[in-house]
Amino acid sequence: MKLSVLDLAPVLPQADAAVALKQALLLAQTAERLGFERYWVAEHHDMPGLACTAPEVLLAHIGAQTQRIRLGSGAVLLPHYKPMKVAEAFHMLATLYPGRIDLGLGRAPGGSAHAAIALSGNFLASVGRMPETLQELLAFLNGTYTYEGQPVAARPVPAEPPQVWMLGTNKKSAEFAAQYGTGYVFGHFMSDTDAQETIAAYRSQFQPSAQGGQARAMLAVGVICADTAEAAQALAAESAAWFRPTELRDPQLPAAQPSKAADTGRKLLVGTPQQVQAQLKELGAACGVEEFLVVTYIADYALRLRSYELLAERPYREHG
Repeated sequence: MKLSVLDLAPVLPQADAAVALKQALLLAQTAERLGFERYWVAEHHDMPGLACTAPEVLLAHIGAQTQRIRLGSGAVLLPHYKPMKVAEAFHMLATLYPGRIDLGLGRAPGGSAHAAIALSGNFLASVGRMPETLQELLAFLNGTYTYEGQPVAARPVPAEPPQVWMLGTNKKSAEFAAQYGTGYVFGHFMSDTDAQETIAAYRSQFQPSAQGGQARAMLAVGVICADTAEAAQALAAESAAWFRPTELRDPQLPAAQPSKAADTGRKLLVGTPQQVQAQLKELGAACGVEEFLVVTYIADYALRLRSYELLAERPYREHG
């Protein structure tokens, strides 16, 4: 079992965006020290509770202050952007930090309708062009893009290109990942779709490509870990009162209510390290997945960091 981090760079109560970004760096550095595989940061727009509007900028900052851990986007919201610009940004990162860069892609707006329009115009039309946009992006990453018969390169061209993943919460995203031969991350923490069925569909439809010859799947899971089960449940209850869609203005986040905050199960794994590790192993076995992107909703930076530290303790280290 491998563990990775998915960070939303939350601006917690009594903090501001500058503090949130410092905590993002600290989380990435801590994850590297603990042996986590990856640190990914999400992309959202015009949400006062989140400071992750430009993943590529934050990853450049973190890359300069870490050594080993893979860095990625979870996810760049591709319908908003021109493929060449995305390829250039992540080629730059891959040139600066060889062998460490992941390009996670998504189709969601990442904010309100008004924010999406301000960012890129007609978002629905852009989503409709997603197959063409994705094809263009992959061509830039593979060095095969041409315009009117002339080659166009997304420079700088790194020695090792970014590893490409599609993120999603349903079979449509899985179909995209399979069709274009990318890795696939299922957003378990924010989907009602069956993870096992969706990942199985991805694997059965996977077509080898320049991005990889074999299917690669991860689960993005919500986790709250503490020294005792009671403490973990209390943290879950307290955090759900703040991590609400109405507070963050993010339709993608789980619609947790305070009365259900301490529920365990499919959406949020809550407990001691041993309890959570057991749930992860069970979930991984059911879905045939060995790596988890862990997102932790705790409205306290120190306790959030402690949750990741506990999760990385034995027996994970003995078998990770």
